[in-house]
Formats: sequence, C-alpha cells, structure tokens
Amino acid sequence: MPQLELVEISPQPLDRYRELLGGEFPRFEAIAERAREAFASRTIWHVNSTARGGGVAEILHALLPYVRGVGVDTRWVVLGGEPEFFVITKRLHNHLHESPGDGGPLGEDQRAAYEAALAEGATQLGELVSDGDVVYLHDPQTAGLIRPMQEAGARVVWRCHVGIDRPGALARGGWDFLRPYVEAADAYVFSRSEYVWDGLERAKAWLMAPAIDAFSAKNRELDQATIEAVLGQVGLEESVPAGAKLAIQVSRWDRLKDPGGLLKCFASHVSDRELHLALVGPASAAVADDPEGAAVYEEVAEGRRRPSAATRARTHLVSLPMDDVEWNATMVNALQRRADVIVQKSIAEGFGLTVAEAMWKAKPVVATRLGGIQDQIVDGESGVLIDDPHDLAGFAAAISGIAGDAGQAERLGAAARERVKARFLAVGRLSEYVEPVASLLDGSRR
Repeated sequence: MPQLELVEISPQPLDRYRELLGGEFPRFEAIAERAREAFASRTIWHVNSTARGGGVAEILHALLPYVRGVGVDTRWVVLGGEPEFFVITKRLHNHLHESPGDGGPLGEDQRAAYEAALAEGATQLGELVSDGDVVYLHDPQTAGLIRPMQEAGARVVWRCHVGIDRPGALARGGWDFLRPYVEAADAYVFSRSEYVWDGLERAKAWLMAPAIDAFSAKNRELDQATIEAVLGQVGLEESVPAGAKLAIQVSRWDRLKDPGGLLKCFASHVSDRELHLALVGPASAAVADDPEGAAVYEEVAEGRRRPSAATRARTHLVSLPMDDVEWNATMVNALQRRADVIVQKSIAEGFGLTVAEAMWKAKPVVATRLGGIQDQIVDGESGVLIDDPHDLAGFAAAISGIAGDAGQAERLGAAARERVKARFLAVGRLSEYVEPVASLLDGSRR
C-alpha cells in the first residue's frame, strides 16, 4: 500500500460568513470558542480514500478549513490502496446502494484481502495518532481501521456517506461485511435517520447532512467574463451555440448517477432542438478509488454515438482534469452558472452534494426523489422531483418545461438558494461537528 497522503488544509476565517449570516453569526462565534476549549491539545483526524473527486472530498474541503480556522488542530489523511482493494470497496459501495455493481462476491476471500490491504495503513496511521485524539474514518474504505485507531488511544467516529431508503438483500449484505468493524466505533455518523443500519446501537448514531462552503472555488460568485473564459477553455463555448438553453448534470462517471439514462432521455423525449445537454464528470483516471469510472465513461460515449447526428450535436460529454483541485472547482462553478437547468438523475444517492451546489447558484434543479435529494428540494418550491428515476418522459417534460419558462426557473432558483442558506452551508455544521465530539470526549454519548 502506498504511503498515507497528508492533505493540506488552509485555515479559513469564520468571519467571512459574518455578513451572509447577519444576526445568526454570534451563535457560531460561541461555537468556535467551545471548540477551542474542548479540543485543546488534541488533534482531530479525518481519513478517507481520495482528496479529489466525489462527495466525501467535497465535504471535507468545505468544512475542515473552518474548523482549522477557529483554532482546532484538524488534519486530513488520504489512504492509498492497490487496485484490488478499490475493486472490493467499490463493490461494497454499490451493494450499500442495493446495486450489484460488477457482480462479484463479498466473501471471506474479499474480507481477507480487505484486511490485508488496510494492515500497513493502520500501522502508518497509528504512528501519527496520539492518545486522546479523535479519528473520523469515512466510508467502507476505512472501516477496518476502527479498532487499530482505538488501540492507538483515539476515540473513533465512523462516518457513512452512503445509504438507501429501502435496503434489500444486497445492502444488508454490505452491512454484514462491514458490521464487525463498525460496531466497535465509539460513534457513527449517517446523513439521514433512514440510513442507520438495523442492529447498530442507536445511542451511538449521530445524524449530519453534508453541506457546502459558499466561498469555495466551486461556489463563490463569478462574473460573466470569467464564466465565458472558463467555458472557452473547457470547450463548451464552441459546441453550445450562443443563446442556446443548456441542461447540465455534474457527477462521477457512475452507473448509479445514470448518465446513460439521461442521454437516452434527451435522445428520445426532448424535442426542442435548441436545448442542449452536457454530462460533466472528472477525468476518470484521476479518481483513484473508483475503478469503474473509465468503463462507465466509455459506455456513455458509445451511447452518444448511436443517435442521429442532430442529437449528437446537442449532447456533450465534458471530462474535467483533476490535477489542480481549485481549477477543477472553478470549471464546475462556471459550468453550473452557465446552465439553465441542472439535473441529478440518480438511481441511488446518499445525499447528492451537486444538488446543493446548484441550488446555491439559484439554479432550478430537476432530480430523482430519493435519498438526501428529497431533503434538499421541496418539490415545486425549490426544484422539481421525479418519483421514478427511469421515467425518461417525466424528466424530459420537467427539464423542457423549466428551460422554456424563465419565470418558473427564476422562482425555483431563488427559493433553492434560500433553502441552502438556511440548511446546507458548512458553517452551519460546526455545532453538529463540535458538540457530539466534545460530549464523546467527556465520556457521554448522544
């Protein structure tokens, strides 16, 4: 296994939210003081499997700079791994979403390989962690590190960012694979109450929805000249005619995001020839913990080649480089701001952070009514929800309707931004982050 990678966290001042939050801001100053007192002389570690690409990295990039900015020693470590390890953990990811993924097993051979892959990482991380520290371990890739970190003297919180509203045999099988590790955690965090596994100790379960940073490169305001310059470098400015309406979906190249289904939706059900679609995702080779990304991208590219030339001309695949995280975020920002409608046609979704990002930019969103998406969007008020992810005609009607009605788009977008401001900004997570961990260190649990 490669060496652990320590991700640089640049402290950000909480004060940048003062004007945005107005009268609410003093409450967060008090939380910051509580954090400095509770975590004095301790380090809070976060461990996941990638620093770029995907929702977990986005969440950590949004939250940790402010935790560090209020004076808490917070560090972020990325756990490397060989391809076999990530094949197994991607299989777990799919099973937890009730999807067979590559169809492979999760038996004793996979358990042995999983544990062997984590052994060196556990040793390396144990050399960094001090007695009394707190270690946040994120998602299936890290669950096997729970006991080793406790043996190093840390209190350990395991955070599961994936889940499904109605778990079946596959999801429960994923739970059973991970349960021997997860049960030992001092606490576990889920995005929604519906995601807490049957059989886990409810007193140790915390709920924390993901959130965005309004001032990050992905979400800060951009002027029109900057948007146009970025789109020109991406290449979309040339392929989408000036004045054309544009729908965009931003996601990993993942079958659970159903980019192929959205492509079929446009080819078969969107008759407006002035309405374009852009499917946007990371350069698949750059996301180390997602071995299926390249194959899914090729499937989508092949699907785009099948329709007529006219359909191909208004559907676009955009694969964004990941070597510069700030530049990648700026590209996503500009693309979302160019969009007239943003879509999230997921088949399964833990939360769907790109939905909150789009809503913050006052964009109308059309998305599947599932997982955390339905916690973000109020149907008909701050976006449009489609009950069945396979309802291509329903998605097409909603997208076309919003794209053709500027008044509706503006109304939905304005309400969307206000909802994110009230519920899904990173600074609002500070109390949820500080108080449970402080109580854990005090010996109590909530």
